[in-house]
Amino acid sequence: FFFSFLWLSRIFVINFILTTMKLSTAAILGFIGGASAFAPASPSAQSTAVRMSDETAELLEVKEKVPCFGATPLLGEPVFVGENYWDKFTMEYGSEATGTFLQAAELKHGRSAMVATVGFLFHKFGWTLDNISPHEYLSVTQGVKFADLAAMTPLDAMKSVPAEGLTQMFAAIALVEIYELSHKDGKLAEDERVAPGLQAGGLTGDLGWNPLNIKVTDRRRLVEIQNGRAAMFAICAWVAHDSVAGSVPLPLLWS
Repeated sequence: FFFSFLWLSRIFVINFILTTMKLSTAAILGFIGGASAFAPASPSAQSTAVRMSDETAELLEVKEKVPCFGATPLLGEPVFVGENYWDKFTMEYGSEATGTFLQAAELKHGRSAMVATVGFLFHKFGWTLDNISPHEYLSVTQGVKFADLAAMTPLDAMKSVPAEGLTQMFAAIALVEIYELSHKDGKLAEDERVAPGLQAGGLTGDLGWNPLNIKVTDRRRLVEIQNGRAAMFAICAWVAHDSVAGSVPLPLLWS
């Protein structure tokens, strides 16, 4: 019994000491916490708060909707196909300058597709250079004749063009791109520190080249965009028709 009493007393004393220490520690921590509440905020905390307020203000900022030219006229009413994506690119991911670049990209792709469709049709209908050009060879050194290319499909004919011919094509395209990058309103921007085409909203697709002085109206701009869109669909379908049998269920004029 005596030893049991000593053992219980020892446990009681130890628990009392531990409880006292816990209370003392809690009091000390509470005192420190209360004192720190009256201490001035550190510079890092202030900068974090300012940064958070700026981010909150940026999130709450309402951006104006960027208009897009070229809505598709369907049944008399213009329909903006892909308006949600346009708003994301111009309001969420970018700005109005982003929209200008996207419109210029669509315009250039449409022009390229229109040229491609004309060349594709000429080849399919037999209006090829072997019937027009006084020269027999496309490349004498490579032994490539216009008649040989005319007997192929347009894709195979392009693959048979020598590397020098493809280089000339890409060089011509590069000259047009460099012209747009370095010119503004049809004039070389000599006083600009940054090329006009590299500035925000600098690429518009307008080369300023109008030798016939045609009045550019909104209707003509819309017609060019619509024809370019149709040409992009057409050239994709024609290339697929020649590459993959049965990929285009509709009959074509040269089928």
